[in-house]
Amino acid sequence: MTMVFVNFPVTDLPRSIQFYEALGFKKNEEFSTEEASAVVWDDHFWVMLLTPDFYQKFIKDREIANPKTTSGVLVSFSLDSAEAVKQFAEKAKENGGDYYHIDMGIPEDQMFGLEVEDPDGNILEPNWMNI
Repeated sequence: MTMVFVNFPVTDLPRSIQFYEALGFKKNEEFSTEEASAVVWDDHFWVMLLTPDFYQKFIKDREIANPKTTSGVLVSFSLDSAEAVKQFAEKAKENGGDYYHIDMGIPEDQMFGLEVEDPDGNILEPNWMNI
């Protein structure tokens, strides 16, 4: 079984944990410390929230990008419906994040996605496709 672990640098770990829990992620205490927290969507998709000092250990002497001004990655994942995508985005906005829509020229009944930002500017792309 393949699992995906997305690592995000975050400036306020408790705030980030609270934000992701509000979106439906569950904190995994076994893989959480004062420097990092694992928040789990399902058995295959985890987000690792890392303090800047801890994140820096993994990138050697590279600079940590400020996700509010520099994009390094977009993380897409599927949800069960366009409505679930909208609900996910609204929860993000209600809890200190934001979202926006990119018009791809594809009808919503065929494909729908939103760009969802966490409080640090990291972007998740929940999407639904009628396949």
